[in-house]
Order: sequence, then structure tokens, then C-alpha cells
Amino acid sequence: MDDSIDRAAVALAFSTHRFEESLPHLARDVRWTIVGYLVLEGADAVIRTCSETRESLADTETSLLRCVVAGQGDVVAVDTVARYSGPNGVTAVAGCDIVEFTGTRISAITSYAVQVDPECAGAPPR
Repeated sequence: MDDSIDRAAVALAFSTHRFEESLPHLARDVRWTIVGYLVLEGADAVIRTCSETRESLADTETSLLRCVVAGQGDVVAVDTVARYSGPNGVTAVAGCDIVEFTGTRISAITSYAVQVDPECAGAPPR
């Protein structure tokens, strides 16, 4: 295992939409599976989707209600609950990103997300 990067910090940056810190670590052939939604193949597709995400959140305040990072070797899991307040109201999402590294590069990401009640993280949305 190559320890020249902090894999947990890179995975956390990705999960909390600090893409400028995480995207430089993408492998060219990275695969991002957003479970139940779509699969992105290649760094260009991941970068494009992250850019669209950043744009969609431009007028939104994000608050982390929960954040747990667990990693062993080349795999890091980031469990979050985030509250989003913006022009379209308030929502919350519970999510987990499993980020797999090959050396210093992100080779795969698997993301799970579900909308939850923003006032009671973990409960179904109202």
C-alpha cells in the first residue's frame, strides 16, 4: 500500500463535495456507481457530474449532521447525513460513499443515498 496520500482525507473531501481536493486523485478509468441511479465510467464523466453537483448547490447552505470515516488499507467508507437549505426549501440526505484506491488513485466509488427528514436525521422524509 502506498501511504503518500491520506486516503481518508481524500474520501472525506469527495463525500463532502470539496471536489477540488479529491478529483486530482481520480484514476483515468475510475468507475462511480450511484446505487439505484447510474454508473459513470472514466474520470471525465465523474468530473462532469461533480461539476454539475457543485453548480446545483451554489445557492445552498450545507450542514453536516453526521460524519463517520472508516478505512482499512485501500478502502475508505464515509457515512454522512447532510442538511441542505436553499431556494427550493430544506432537505436532508443520509449517504455512504465507499471509495476504493489503487495506489494513490481512486479506482472505484460506490455511493448510497436516501432522503431523510431534515429535522430528525435517519427518519423518513415527511
